[in-house]
Amino acid sequence: MTIGQEIFVLGNWFILHFTENEGMAFGMRFGGDFGKLILSIFRLVAIALIAWYLYNLSKKQAKSGLIISMSLILAGAIGNIIDSAIYGLIFSESKFHEVAQLFPSEGGYGNILHGKVVDMLYFPVIKGNYPNWFPFWGGNDFIFFRPVFNIADSSITVGVFILIFFQKKFFKK
Repeated sequence: MTIGQEIFVLGNWFILHFTENEGMAFGMRFGGDFGKLILSIFRLVAIALIAWYLYNLSKKQAKSGLIISMSLILAGAIGNIIDSAIYGLIFSESKFHEVAQLFPSEGGYGNILHGKVVDMLYFPVIKGNYPNWFPFWGGNDFIFFRPVFNIADSSITVGVFILIFFQKKFFKK
């Protein structure tokens, strides 16, 4: 699959869309190669802190919903850091119409902790156009839920939503 290539799974509603995320959420970059390294180190520290917190929660026999939500966040963070840590070591650079090669003879495109994260799930739920009279975006295409994401991102999102929705139950005094 090449970058930008799409496989339609459920009509126009669920699409596998291969893209490589070079940075943080929504593909935002953070200060070039040095920023990528800082972001990766931050992710590793966050994983260690979440794992420590989860360990303490399990020792205290916290509510199972809290342990599940923190486990989802930890699993997603680990999945994304694995991609970021090794993807650049084992794959060649992807080009628009060229598939990346696994274990290329010349080596991967990046160093450890400098890889991209592969995103592939795309759910453009509603597609349309803004009316011409609409300020700023009039006449432009409109897609509700444009982000392309991966399973690790989904795990983090579900874990955070569980924490938000059940915070009073999990953290009552």
